[in-house]
Amino acid sequence: MDVVFPVSGVETPIWLPPLVAFVVSYFVSMAGLSGAFLLLPFQMSVLGFTSPAVSPTNLVFNVVAIPSGVVRYVREGRMVWPLTWVVVAGTVPGIVAGGFVRLRCFPDPLTFKAFVGCVLLYLAIRMVLDVVRSRRGGAPAPPPTPEELTVRTVAFGLRHLVYEFQGVSYRCSVPGIFLLSLAVGVVGGIYGIGGGAIIAPFFVAIYRLPVHTVAGATLMGTFVTSVVGVVFFQIIAPWYAGQSVAPDWLLGGLFGLGGLVGMYAGARTQRHVPALWIKVMIGLVLLYVSGSYLCGFFLGR
Repeated sequence: MDVVFPVSGVETPIWLPPLVAFVVSYFVSMAGLSGAFLLLPFQMSVLGFTSPAVSPTNLVFNVVAIPSGVVRYVREGRMVWPLTWVVVAGTVPGIVAGGFVRLRCFPDPLTFKAFVGCVLLYLAIRMVLDVVRSRRGGAPAPPPTPEELTVRTVAFGLRHLVYEFQGVSYRCSVPGIFLLSLAVGVVGGIYGIGGGAIIAPFFVAIYRLPVHTVAGATLMGTFVTSVVGVVFFQIIAPWYAGQSVAPDWLLGGLFGLGGLVGMYAGARTQRHVPALWIKVMIGLVLLYVSGSYLCGFFLGR
């Protein structure tokens, strides 16, 4: 039996949102993504939820679903906490700015979607090339043990972050990560995706960080950013009386419940999946999202 959600006007079987969210979250959480970037098109294209309120509703999904995956990564010692807090410091102000841009400048953001699509397409190409190089290097290594997945911070300051993983040291620029996170936060505020779908590929393809070490950090950053975004849209809604701006808490919560189980299962399964396979999955997801954005721009929808 279908249920009508009064805030969004969506009419759907009550079991469909959590089921879709579970399937999506299980697979993408292994790559450090929340799944919100796929659920947003589902809500708009399948459920017909097209008002600005779809963005904060999508963020509600993140708030409910992500903690289970984060807890799993923390328990297994796979959280690079300095990287996490730099991501949070950049994405929080970014999502507030993105929220204003969403409501004032991009009620129908076709041009911005084209820009995001080009960026994601570039990252997808980089990811494919990385996968090809990995395949040329021989058979993929067996899945690491829990002990091998433990991350140790070597140095952390205003300029650089250095951590050790599987006997190898990785260095990245703290200002660079902050600026990247700020830009990602703006995108997340506009589309209600949290930003994990964009920042995780940057870490892997540009900074050359191991995919097994960035998943927890990107999920945690997406969670904090989503909390701020939901609060922002809820508070600002009275100033936009002519638009539906506040989140549909019930619909977002149902998506979140499915994502809660899916992300925990994905985080628990990740260490059994070789990094090469996860990179392939990220690449395919990037191609899908970038293709959707670019096709939507050229088709005017």
